[in-house]
Amino acid sequence: MKHDAELLNAAIEGFELQKQRIDAQIAEMRRILRPEPTAKPRNNVTEIAKPKRTVSPAARKRMAAAQKRRWAAARGITAGGELSGDHDIKSR
Repeated sequence: MKHDAELLNAAIEGFELQKQRIDAQIAEMRRILRPEPTAKPRNNVTEIAKPKRTVSPAARKRMAAAQKRRWAAARGITAGGELSGDHDIKSR
């Protein structure tokens, strides 16, 4: 009986050593998978913020005129301000 208890205690000690080695390996793998907390995050918006673009008044005027031309073309209005012949005006 004493022999069996010594054998079981030795087995327990061996298993505990194996468990410690396995726990250390698991901790190392988790450390590899987890990013370091001291590392700065990439693409931080506050650090890479681009300066605000400003458009000159003349450029705004050109953009507005171009947009008006696009809308007029989409609605079918000619340069004289009249609807082209292929559009019917529906009355309500």
